[in-house]
Amino acid sequence: MILDRLKLFGGNSNPELTAKICEHLQIPQGKAVVETFSDGEIMVEIGENVRGRDVFVVQSTCAPVNHNLMELLVIMDALKRASALRITSVLPYYGYARQDTKVLPRVPISAKLVADLITVAGGHRVICLDLHANQIQGFFNIPVDNLFAAPVLLEYIRKHFNNELVIVSPDAGGVERARAFAKRLNATLAIIDKRREKGQQKVKAMEVVGDVKGKPTIIVDDMVDTGGTLTEAAKALSEHGAASINACCTHAVLSGKAVESIEKSAIESLIVTDSIPLRPEVKDCKKIKVLTVAKLLAEAIKRAHLNDSVSSLFV
Repeated sequence: MILDRLKLFGGNSNPELTAKICEHLQIPQGKAVVETFSDGEIMVEIGENVRGRDVFVVQSTCAPVNHNLMELLVIMDALKRASALRITSVLPYYGYARQDTKVLPRVPISAKLVADLITVAGGHRVICLDLHANQIQGFFNIPVDNLFAAPVLLEYIRKHFNNELVIVSPDAGGVERARAFAKRLNATLAIIDKRREKGQQKVKAMEVVGDVKGKPTIIVDDMVDTGGTLTEAAKALSEHGAASINACCTHAVLSGKAVESIEKSAIESLIVTDSIPLRPEVKDCKKIKVLTVAKLLAEAIKRAHLNDSVSSLFV
């Protein structure tokens, strides 16, 4: 078998995605016991020989972020001490990615700290998906493949939306991403001039830059957390006469009352991926459509294992 030296293990954060990746690779998931003691300590026992093997660990460091991050590190340490030849961390969602710079005096750069922890734990390579900021790749002293969910999202958009689209960036920081979508969809571009009220907690969309009147629109972002940015952007588009309002993002964090806010908003549908496992109330929301990134990650894992180029996976 061409992948007989590849072993893939998964933590407890996203077992469904791990299983789908194994299915695409046509390999069994690595045997491991990952448990939590009553005091909260994590115990890992690798249940098969990994000496000299090329090992991949799939773990989204989503909520509970600290537990899932620690679980990843302990699994990697166990594999390192079991003499794995190479350990690759596959992070469909990279927790702490939004803490990538010092925005105030005396605050940490936690995204860099997480990068150091992964390296010290034994990581030789990282495969991730839609990092919140591209510069996080430079926080690692090991190779990083930052894949994009755009091919998955674009395929869905082409099948379900017409050619009169306006792609909308919900803020100035997302213009590059929105422009890339617009270019590949042959669509026009609009930007929301987003302002935050005092304390930077509540988002208030102030103005729409671009023509959206009477046109179908899709808001494009890398993640949706509380839903404040999306719902205010949708409100602004509605006030400017958009014919329809949809949204898509890679990471469905959806914390707090995000689902409730989206259900009450002008957004007709929200397209997300399974980089983060969805809670039951999220799955029950009829506005939310979930696409899988398993095939994309599986192909990246296969190419990394065979030392082939992954360039064609980037959009």
